[in-house]
Amino acid sequence: MMERAESGKKLYTRMRLWEFPDQYVVEPTDGSSGSSLAINRADGAMNLIDGVPECSSLRVPKIRSIFGVVGMLKLVAGSYMIVITERECVGSYLGHPIYKVISLNTLPCDHALNNSSAEQKKVEAEFSRLLKVAEKTSGLYFSYDTNLTLSAQRLNDLGDESKLLPLWRQAEPRFLWNNYMLEVLIDNKLDPFLLPIIQGSFHNFQTAIGRDIVDVTLIARRCTRRNGTRMWRRGADSDGYVANFVETEQIVQMNGFIASFVQVRGSIPLLWEQIVDLTYKPKCEIVRPEEAARVVERHFLDLRKKYGSVLAVDLINTHGGEGRLCENFSKAMQHIMSDDVRYLHFDFHQICGHVHFERLSILYEKIEDFLEKNGYLLLNEKGEKMKEQLGVVRTNCIDCLDRTNVTQSMIARRMLEIQLRRIGIFGAEETISSHPNFDESYKILWANHGDDSSLQYSGTPALKGDFVRFGQRTVQGIAKDGWNALARYYFNNFCDGTRQDSIDLLQGHYIVSMSREVAPSSQRGGLEAIASFPLALSLVVTGLFFATLSLRRVQYDFRHLFFSLMWAGISVGIAALVKANGRIFCNRPRLHKPRS
Repeated sequence: MMERAESGKKLYTRMRLWEFPDQYVVEPTDGSSGSSLAINRADGAMNLIDGVPECSSLRVPKIRSIFGVVGMLKLVAGSYMIVITERECVGSYLGHPIYKVISLNTLPCDHALNNSSAEQKKVEAEFSRLLKVAEKTSGLYFSYDTNLTLSAQRLNDLGDESKLLPLWRQAEPRFLWNNYMLEVLIDNKLDPFLLPIIQGSFHNFQTAIGRDIVDVTLIARRCTRRNGTRMWRRGADSDGYVANFVETEQIVQMNGFIASFVQVRGSIPLLWEQIVDLTYKPKCEIVRPEEAARVVERHFLDLRKKYGSVLAVDLINTHGGEGRLCENFSKAMQHIMSDDVRYLHFDFHQICGHVHFERLSILYEKIEDFLEKNGYLLLNEKGEKMKEQLGVVRTNCIDCLDRTNVTQSMIARRMLEIQLRRIGIFGAEETISSHPNFDESYKILWANHGDDSSLQYSGTPALKGDFVRFGQRTVQGIAKDGWNALARYYFNNFCDGTRQDSIDLLQGHYIVSMSREVAPSSQRGGLEAIASFPLALSLVVTGLFFATLSLRRVQYDFRHLFFSLMWAGISVGIAALVKANGRIFCNRPRLHKPRS
């Protein structure tokens, strides 16, 4: 079956952290008889000890419970250990409890800074602030008992010897969020402390259909190869790894059967970018177009190795910046299309508009043959494989969030109905909509999944979420989308640069050294000396507010038209000034030399 064979080194599930003046001690308190881990607060050196050191009036420790060691990062002069201080059980995955990280805490091992230069202390402080940002990372999940980085099909295909390995050695590196941070612990052979963590989402529910209990789980695994935030991570790198690549697995369990269906999403696999410049939609720029065919080929070769056949469903527009990307993507795909790789463009906005999402049935008719041919995983009560998934649908829009989530939820719904008919839970014409409680829970499942993915990439819940959640567009949903769109604009321009720096630091995309310092800030005079991005926004918004206010009073006094034009002109002038000065106010990333 899907049970993991007993490992010789089980993970500690609960620990006590002793904070002494000169060292941290992590003591297992889950009934294990293992050694405690001591970490030197001067340089981060680690070693196992048999017991907790004695306390004295000079060595009074602070004591608290922790639930896992995330890993260790070394900065300029100090090392920093990140631990889980709060967790929440959110369900089970194939019979094993799954936990969500509620709170992280960074433990500095930086006493060596006392002997460092002023410049080193300054640089260290800059990077330390990024770790504080990292503590707020959302969507982190883990299990002490099973490998969350692998889909049910890949987990089922693991050999007995692999199942005996520690979880971190079984893990798929591209979905192991703390892969880089675990390196120091791995070097010190600390297997019982090596807790694999994924970033993504995890939601499930149970419902009754007659006398049958159906358990549905939706799990998303976010890839770390080109991890980042909206606008700051777009397209692919030269190796074909794309931004916002997410593997989504839907698992249904009933009467001893397990069925799984996997889809993926990811940015358009071209070298392209959108430079943040205070415009609402920065221009899409294709970089080195001559390399497009090679990058696309590498991306789909990787997908074929991991998933089998691939159907790329492209949902972007055919005009403007999206149109140029669509044209180049389609052109590059012509060189690699085969029986195993297909490309289908479906102009979501043109066909479905903003309210007619039921027209996605047109798309389903075009891809139904691919889904029937490549199927899904099905295990019987004995854990025997009755059917396997031979291919994957890869969906993208521009952000791989809103249009993508609506489309993926539609495909997953149809596939779940097929699975339930195969097992005998549904009749030939029966659908999820035939069961109101099931239907409502299923819509909420996918809406929450879309919100999680969107929050991690854009900082806001998903747009078009009302259709996924309620099955139709609502006035409240459209208004909420407008607010979230404005919030995304704010986060893109004001916050995501720093958040991107933090991600790059955690993922090892940037290695700290004094030869790779924080980019020095230029000396500015005049307006630039007092300018800041939030100030620019507040001035623009204030100007537009007074312009609108004056415009409303024109019917009573025509002179207000002059004031309305004046305020509008001031707003436009400030925005133009900012853009002309090349992101004067922009929250640019400070890390300028990536990991080689």
